[in-house]
Amino acid sequence: MRVKQHYIGTIMNEAQAKTAIELELKRLEKRLDDLVATVGHLKEENRALRQRQDTLSSERASLLQKNEQVRGRVEAMIGRLKSMEQA
Repeated sequence: MRVKQHYIGTIMNEAQAKTAIELELKRLEKRLDDLVATVGHLKEENRALRQRQDTLSSERASLLQKNEQVRGRVEAMIGRLKSMEQA
């Protein structure tokens, strides 16, 4: 009788261990799925941010060029005004 109880106890412990392992595997699987989803989201966000950075860099370059053109025009006007004062 005692051997039978030990055998049943061992089977129950093995079943509990198997259940615990299965639960842990399911938990890890969910965590892995969550991490994969997060990586996908971060990749998309990174792509969008890089695109935005490229757009802003292009806008900045355009504004710098326009600023230089305006500076040249203003300097030319100042030169003309000074020459008109001297005449």
